[in-house]
Amino acid sequence: MSGAWLAEPMRVLSAAHAAGRMPHALLVHAAPGRGGEWLATWTAQLVLCTARSGAPPCGSCPGCRRAREERHPDLLVLRPVEDSQQIRIEQVRELVAELQLTSHKGGYKVAIIAPADALNRFAANALLKTLEEPPPRTLLVLVAEQPSRLPATLRSRCQRVHVRSPTRAEALEWLASARGPGPWAAVLDLTGEAPFAAAALDPEAVARLREETWRTLEEVRSGAADPVATAERWARSELPLRLACVENWLTERIRRGLGATADATELGASAHSRGTDSVMNTRPLFALLEGARGLKAALVTPINRSLALESLLRSMRS
Repeated sequence: MSGAWLAEPMRVLSAAHAAGRMPHALLVHAAPGRGGEWLATWTAQLVLCTARSGAPPCGSCPGCRRAREERHPDLLVLRPVEDSQQIRIEQVRELVAELQLTSHKGGYKVAIIAPADALNRFAANALLKTLEEPPPRTLLVLVAEQPSRLPATLRSRCQRVHVRSPTRAEALEWLASARGPGPWAAVLDLTGEAPFAAAALDPEAVARLREETWRTLEEVRSGAADPVATAERWARSELPLRLACVENWLTERIRRGLGATADATELGASAHSRGTDSVMNTRPLFALLEGARGLKAALVTPINRSLALESLLRSMRS
């Protein structure tokens, strides 16, 4: 099921396919959880659908079902392997060799690379020749959060498709339709306006996690909870969500300190539009917020999670 914010890129791609103008390579620019990979799969269904020709995919024919399940013989999906943060040259070489073969169904062959900004330099270079001289009826769909990380020579050979972020109302409507009722607003507070990421979570469990995390943070701040024990417990499970809860808790305290009603994304501007005293009072909270965000970003590196989290929690004690 698509969201309202995806309607425009779907319309443009469907019209291009119907007119016989589907490009050989697309670069889908989408922030995580906004539906970039979903749109890539939908585009694969668009050209692999066996029930309709030149129209939006039916979604129910064998071609559409197999593409959605990533079991279609003419669909290749490239992602980082296991715990790797990169897509490597060996993977791209295998993909390129497969694209040279005749399609099983006599139509398109489709390759989805997600996230494409995980291509290392050698892998990106290995893909370039195929983008320059693609086999007939080949479609490559690259999904990237940061297209600027890709070589300019690669970007220039793809047609850009931008996926905007949904509004909060659009995200909530989509989640209620896709997953049913639940405390989705609380989940979006942690994931940002990323409904596809939110849909993968249990909203009731997330709401309980946030409540428990906030309560513990208040106890740490007052000295009623031990930062060492808390850090060890949190580091063992759900740490990315815990850190999102920490960000949310700090943001709420900053907003109260500034008397602000702006969204969290506007806090930087709000901090300089109030009096100097308010800025001074919230300055340590801004420092803590940056620390929490830095720790969340560092989770992909081999850091000592317990120790880093303990340091952050100690800084919160009043």
